[in-house]
Amino acid sequence: MRLIEIRLLEGPNLYRLEPVAKIEVALGRRRTWYGKRDPEPHMLVRLAASVPRSAWPGRIEGLVGWVRRFRREFPDGATGPIRVHRSSDPGHWIITWPWALDDRTRAIADAALALVERDVSPTAPASRLGPARARLVARLSARVADAAGAPPSYIRDRERRLPIVSISGTNGKTTTTRLIAHILRTAGRRVGWTTSDGIVVNGEMVEKGDWTGFGGARQILTRDDVDIAVLETARGGIILRGVGYESNEASVLTNITSDHLDLQGIHTLPELTEVKSTIARITKPSGWVVLNADDRHVAGVARTVRAKVAFFTLDGDRSARVRGHLSRGGRAYLVREGWIGEAEGGRWRKIANLADVPVVLGGIARHNLANALAASGAARAMGATLAQVGDGLRSFRPTTEDSRGRLNVFRDASRVVVVDFAHNEAGVAVLLDVADAIARTLGGGSGEGKGGRALVTFIVGLAGDRPDDTLRGVGRLVAQGTDRFVQKEMLHYLRGRTRESVLGEIRAGAAEGGWTEEIPVFIDEPTALGAELDRTAGAAKPEVIVLLCHEDREAVYDLLARRGLRPVNDPNELAALVAPG
Repeated sequence: MRLIEIRLLEGPNLYRLEPVAKIEVALGRRRTWYGKRDPEPHMLVRLAASVPRSAWPGRIEGLVGWVRRFRREFPDGATGPIRVHRSSDPGHWIITWPWALDDRTRAIADAALALVERDVSPTAPASRLGPARARLVARLSARVADAAGAPPSYIRDRERRLPIVSISGTNGKTTTTRLIAHILRTAGRRVGWTTSDGIVVNGEMVEKGDWTGFGGARQILTRDDVDIAVLETARGGIILRGVGYESNEASVLTNITSDHLDLQGIHTLPELTEVKSTIARITKPSGWVVLNADDRHVAGVARTVRAKVAFFTLDGDRSARVRGHLSRGGRAYLVREGWIGEAEGGRWRKIANLADVPVVLGGIARHNLANALAASGAARAMGATLAQVGDGLRSFRPTTEDSRGRLNVFRDASRVVVVDFAHNEAGVAVLLDVADAIARTLGGGSGEGKGGRALVTFIVGLAGDRPDDTLRGVGRLVAQGTDRFVQKEMLHYLRGRTRESVLGEIRAGAAEGGWTEEIPVFIDEPTALGAELDRTAGAAKPEVIVLLCHEDREAVYDLLARRGLRPVNDPNELAALVAPG
């Protein structure tokens, strides 16, 4: 038996909607997970499901027995059953139970593991243990009895005054969070929000960095200068510490695609859905869960929640799922005849004309259209009127002020540069669509790029914690949709890989996509972009340069300003860039 980890989850989590202790162990020989990212139903592993006792191996039964015995003999005030779960990692078993005192809980876990390692049965009478084992039990029992500690630090409903909307998913979390916050601020609310960029209070960045976990939520929820909390909630925080609060009034799940897989034992899309849906399962029965009807994994979460469900869809009235939901009196957000609106049962209420919503680029930026629909549902759930939602959508722009790092566009006389945070296949696919639309406008149907458009260059680099199939998938997509392929390194984000491995997997994907030309490599983002700006300086023919920017955004913005490329902030100019003629 090998210990994988002992972890105290301090808030609602994958396994239960309360703080739990987790012991994960591996039995048998070391084996690596392999399988499909989206497995058939008979291959699914439900991580939160309890394994019946009849299926427990002997050592797992021993661990459960010792945890149960110590909890009974030395209670800490927490009640609730011990549960056993299986991971999709071969041979991995997980034991969870509620806790109230951290030091005592760790002492129980340590003692139970030590006794099972020594093959001491939790049911054996003390007279049959033998002197050495009896002394071990006595010593460990004394250690548990002496331990106390602090309670979980999540914020309980009785302790908080701010209503919460939580946002999770794979792509679009940050943009949706910013949109919701902007709409609510436009409606006159004092808003605090957290994203992977930082903590923002009433429009002012008060703390930079990734605050999408437990700590960021606590920072907002303990403030007295805001009325409402809009909290981006990432996979990592849910897995490693739990959600930082007991419940929320509304939640949004944007989508589930391949990203951050093979980390912390999460390998498949259904497993990732289980993790991220924690925020939907803690939504109050009186609240709303806003779900992507076009993503079957996200849509399936509707069956697991207590709250009211609102769907959003890019398929409009073609979505059978949404039609069925509306026929039962449900609510949905969609586009009809060029209008973003809210449907409820047989009623239709217009929110904003698609042409007046800058972030969707006239509908070309379909990912941002999905984000706008999701944000509309969340803002409505938090009390915004239809008019206020429309005002917010019309005034939010994909600029370095409103939407820093997400679909920011710069240009000079002959070049357009797009800076975006896309970091997986789904994100890159929508970015390719946007680049293609801009290139067709610039090329006027007679350019030198693919299909008579202006040339498109993609500058690509990813963090090393992406699995091989994601690295290759991005390389393959870019190879199939661009005219020039450039790589930039991310040496501060290798995360256990070698630089050769990251570069090589992306190149292998490019080769699978048919790329045969040399791919230049630059040491970082500003250097790569600078080289491409040098190459195209003074060129008579237009070109689109797309930079996947994850590491040094401020230096990239400074470089663009020094080279004379101005940000495109005017909604009409943005719309014209993606609308030939």
